[in-house]
Amino acid sequence: MSKTERKAAEDMTEAMEATMQRLQQRFQSISEQLESKHILFFQPCFLPFQARFIHAMGTRINDLERNVTELMTQAGMEAQASSK
Repeated sequence: MSKTERKAAEDMTEAMEATMQRLQQRFQSISEQLESKHILFFQPCFLPFQARFIHAMGTRINDLERNVTELMTQAGMEAQASSK
């Protein structure tokens, strides 16, 4: 891998890590807002919606992680990432 390619892969990794961090912060913020409004845990009528929402967010996060892993593999960064 050339120096330019390595730098591009490192930049992509940093960008994806920042994106994952923002996603985690956003998910946490939404959860806290729902909890503060007593929606998340105290309204039985919302439980099916909450379960679908949490499942959907988990699925999206898993898909994003899988895509990041695939991109890192394509960029030859898999070995570097596992050594962190």
